[in-house]
Amino acid sequence: MNKPESIPARGRPREFCVDYALSQALHVFWSKGYEGASLTDLTEAMGITRPSLYAAFGNKEALFRKALDLYEHEKMAYIGKALAQPTARKVAEHMAHGAMENVAGTDEPHGCLRVISSVACGPAAQSIHDEVVARSNKGKQALVERFDRAKAEGDLPAHVDTEGLTRVLIAILQGISVQANQGASREELEKLVDAAMLLWPSE
Repeated sequence: MNKPESIPARGRPREFCVDYALSQALHVFWSKGYEGASLTDLTEAMGITRPSLYAAFGNKEALFRKALDLYEHEKMAYIGKALAQPTARKVAEHMAHGAMENVAGTDEPHGCLRVISSVACGPAAQSIHDEVVARSNKGKQALVERFDRAKAEGDLPAHVDTEGLTRVLIAILQGISVQANQGASREELEKLVDAAMLLWPSE
């Protein structure tokens, strides 16, 4: 009498590297934006099936949030370093150069994942748009607080509107991303940063 086939034990290890799959998903989202990335694009890049994607990451929206976490951890670490700079001008310079390095790499998609995803989301992806904006607002508030401290310390002129100055800096960072996405060269982006810093307020 033949022995019955054994049933695989539950909870067996996944047959793919979750970290690698997530990094591949990040690349797809970064290249195509949230709505532009189809489930087929994602599963093919990650080398997994749809059931495996759902089991490991949840749905597409949950996968994007995990990819955004990874992006912020790996690609936006320059923000924390910028906020720790000794002067407001150094903060801005570090932010601008960090943003340029992030979007002008030769082996990565051009542009910022946050910017791409926030401007390319339609009504069906409103929750993703809101998530990206909420995260961006946290960064904006951190900059305002840093410039408030610089103003209190006399590092910025007393007449400067720190929230307005923060918005100007963010507009510059977004401009770097958009121009990189449109094909601007590294040299052109460097000139943009240099020109922007000439506008920085001084006594």
